Amino acid sequence: MTTNILPAFIFMIGSLLIPFFRGRAKSIYMMAIPVAGFLNLLYLPTGDHYLVNFAGLELVLLHVDRLNLLFGYIYHIISLITVIYILNFKNNVEYVAGFMYAGAALGVVFAGDFFSFFVFWEMLTIGSVMLIWARKTKSAQAAGYRYLLVHVFGGLVLFSGIVLHFNQTGSLELVKISLSGISSYLIFLGIGINCAWPILHPWLTDAYPESTIGGTVFLSAFTTKTAVYALARFFPGTEILIWIGVGMAAFPIFYAVIENDLRRVLAYSLINQVGFMVVGIGIGTQLSINGACAHAFNDVLFKGLLFMSMGAVMYRTGKIKATDLGGLYKSMPWTTLFCCVGAASISAFPLFSGFVSKSMVMAAAAKGSYLPGQASYVIVWLILLFASAGVFHHAGIKIPFFAFFGHDAGHRVKEAPKNMLIAMGIAAFLCIFIGVYPKPLYSILPFPVDYHPYTISHVLSQTELLFFSALAFTLLLLAGIYPSEIRALNLDADWIYRKLGKQIYRTLDKGLNPLNSFCESIVRGVTTGLALFFRDAAAKLSLFVAVNFWLLAGYRDKRLEIKKNRLYNDISQGTLSIGIAAAVAVSFILLVLIIIYFKEA
Repeated sequence: MTTNILPAFIFMIGSLLIPFFRGRAKSIYMMAIPVAGFLNLLYLPTGDHYLVNFAGLELVLLHVDRLNLLFGYIYHIISLITVIYILNFKNNVEYVAGFMYAGAALGVVFAGDFFSFFVFWEMLTIGSVMLIWARKTKSAQAAGYRYLLVHVFGGLVLFSGIVLHFNQTGSLELVKISLSGISSYLIFLGIGINCAWPILHPWLTDAYPESTIGGTVFLSAFTTKTAVYALARFFPGTEILIWIGVGMAAFPIFYAVIENDLRRVLAYSLINQVGFMVVGIGIGTQLSINGACAHAFNDVLFKGLLFMSMGAVMYRTGKIKATDLGGLYKSMPWTTLFCCVGAASISAFPLFSGFVSKSMVMAAAAKGSYLPGQASYVIVWLILLFASAGVFHHAGIKIPFFAFFGHDAGHRVKEAPKNMLIAMGIAAFLCIFIGVYPKPLYSILPFPVDYHPYTISHVLSQTELLFFSALAFTLLLLAGIYPSEIRALNLDADWIYRKLGKQIYRTLDKGLNPLNSFCESIVRGVTTGLALFFRDAAAKLSLFVAVNFWLLAGYRDKRLEIKKNRLYNDISQGTLSIGIAAAVAVSFILLVLIIIYFKEA
């Protein structure tokens, strides 16, 4: 048993106190929460802690190992950076929701049993939806509802799998799961929804661009990375993940190239990068899992940096469409520089963070191609290579080019606020530091690292790939072939199930509602008839008992005769008072009981 505090509780309990602070004290307090959490994390001993008996089950609220410590470190770092970034917004809803969201993510990665895991998993949905709704626009409200529906469905799928798994094994322990039964497939699918697998992904590209400026930075860090952690925990080496990841890495490129909303471009890019991580987990070797985890760590930083730079542009100009921007390097030089650092990092330029992590996954795929029975990895490696070039196109070039260079849209605005610049500067520094000196990152990965990214062949091959990708972009742009930015909505996979869902609703409405109305009329008619019958029956029974009671009593008083006549009328009309009716009913029951008693005696 440890005396340390649960990492999730520091964020969650701390968030509840935020509205009680004002001014500078609030800013200091919010920055102190992730700092205190990080210090607490440094002293967490490995193993199981906080064992609790609940409803006859032994729950492990805190499990610590190298895998979840890696995610714990980056979650604390990005939380501090994001808090600094959003200090000028003065939005308590965003503050509280952001910390609750981060706390839920920490709760998931440090959970030691399926029950705790699921509880925090569902709290992720609550925090993230509030960040979307905090923007307070109609489009954000609609996107938040769609996001909520998808994740509630995903939670139900996951919960069903957990219940079946517990019923089969009698244990809630978090262990590696093989895809061998319906419970494992349900857990697999429930996690996959949060991971934004192909076809299931539109919740991400629909909702993230509609969030608040700071909320998008939070969102880019936690939900999908927590799903990556869950896959690494439960399904390492599951081969189907390789092909799911390949699809994730490849298909978003085409959408990102034609997308006009630059935050939506980054949302597609996020799916692309998670695809590399999923491939690494699917390959299942120590090198590939290290690569997946390292890339998750780096992606939180450089994707957060890119979202922060676009948020700063949106904050100053009120615009985020590529067709509305351009020429901002003149007004926002520091934001331009930080965006270029993020673009270089996500594109895996040498000396930037993406280079030292993405290459581990690529190397694992290349190495697997030469193993017996793994020739299919050649295709995987080639598709990942294509995806790497595509990343440079849509995130490495398109984002900074259309936002800060390209045509001059005439925006003459102030540079981003100081707190935003400080946050972006910290993230940019870490992207460069890790890229130049990856040893600290490698030292906290789940497995020992025997990999050196800066070999001559690797540096040359990556530089050539990026050079030819940049050349292709330039030639296409000069020739007018590069897809122009269009003020339109692009159709995605959600179009299929939105249309299908509407059709199913219409079918059920026309087919089942008439049947429902028919059944309802039958039930209503039967119940009404029974009510009328028993009301008359009760009136007749009461009349019989009451009249005979009066006759046996022998009352002949005129006033009593009048009362008897009134009683008779009330009984015959079914309006006998409740008290008298109850007394008569009780008397009748007693009479029946007495008769039965004497009969048995």
